[in-house]
Amino acid sequence: MIPLAHPSKAKIARRVVEILEYFAEGNTGIMVADIVSAYNRPQSSTSELLGALTDMGLLYRDRNSRRFYPTPRLATLGIAGQPDYIANGRLFAFMDRLAQASRQSVALFGMLGTNLQIFRVSPGGSDKAIAMACGEICPLSSSAAGQLLLSTLGEKRANEYLWRLKVEAGTEKSFDLDEMSKRVALQGQTGQASGEAGFVSSAKLCAVLVPANSGNYPLAVGVVYEERAKIDPEALLETLRFGVGQCISSDESTPDALSPTLVAV
Repeated sequence: MIPLAHPSKAKIARRVVEILEYFAEGNTGIMVADIVSAYNRPQSSTSELLGALTDMGLLYRDRNSRRFYPTPRLATLGIAGQPDYIANGRLFAFMDRLAQASRQSVALFGMLGTNLQIFRVSPGGSDKAIAMACGEICPLSSSAAGQLLLSTLGEKRANEYLWRLKVEAGTEKSFDLDEMSKRVALQGQTGQASGEAGFVSSAKLCAVLVPANSGNYPLAVGVVYEERAKIDPEALLETLRFGVGQCISSDESTPDALSPTLVAV
């Protein structure tokens, strides 16, 4: 997490995000007690915070049930400044369809300093799917998706990041700097990666870059699966390339099929 200037402001910001993430996990009609229990927060200040968000028009409050619901204003603020493929929901819809078809978890990844962060997860809907949560982080160098995002920075800057990551990794999680640099460069040429997921020791992933418009920060979409799962990485990568290509297309009539190569995995 990036620290804010004042500890009290950081605490308030973190608690607001916790409430929004609680909604994002599929919970609706939340009560004060839900947040208190989920995050071990004081009841009085939680009630005050939910009331403030209601006064700002971000939440509805049902006075009979004492439950809070998100308003359309919250959704509007959430997509403000986002590229079309996120604002119009096409990328998220593709992730949901792919998770349903593959029965594996599909995640949207971004960079947070020298860390890889999960921005969104479409659960696989299977007891064998890797459980992941929005907001989780791991070092960029620990994940094939992180290495893929590093490749968008250019060779010089990517190597500066790798040097810093190697220093921070210590002896247990150290890596060969030259080998990692070559791997990142190769991924930059192909725009795709497969390898360690980074968040779970036994997990693998296949990921592709989301082509960025000018000024947008790099993103990657990946499928995360158990190492022993019967997965065809090449077919999965082709499906990801095809689907992401549809999502960023300006042609809204583009069909919603995943890919002719996708098979049950």
